[in-house]
Amino acid sequence: MDKVYVVYWTQSGNTQEMAEAVGKGIEGAGKEAQVISVSDVSADVLKDASAFALGCPAMGAEELEESEMEPFVSEVEKFASGKTIGLFGSYGWGDGEWMRNWTERMQKAGATVVDGEGVIANETPDDAAKASCEELGKKLASV
Repeated sequence: MDKVYVVYWTQSGNTQEMAEAVGKGIEGAGKEAQVISVSDVSADVLKDASAFALGCPAMGAEELEESEMEPFVSEVEKFASGKTIGLFGSYGWGDGEWMRNWTERMQKAGATVVDGEGVIANETPDDAAKASCEELGKKLASV
């Protein structure tokens, strides 16, 4: 069975909830989901993957979390070309600028971002956001 990684950073648990929904979609599509915190994995595990998901909430002035997720994403940028990446995360303010910036960053690195945009949820993900995350997982599993 093929494994699809879902690597995330969370502060309040909202992005973890989204990561678990992405994993549920992957498994529903017949592949194994490896849902794991960014602090427990090296970017190297993604080098041979054709598709994976990354999740991070908006932090500060609509930025990625800087101590763990930002360095991880910087490593991924080095080998993102040709990969299919699903992006997701929650936010509490703003309008999703951090996700638009993150999507553009991954595309500039040569990756295909699923649906051309990330899945975002304001605060705690509602049923619609969870369904979008599951759908994201299904799309990643089909790569």
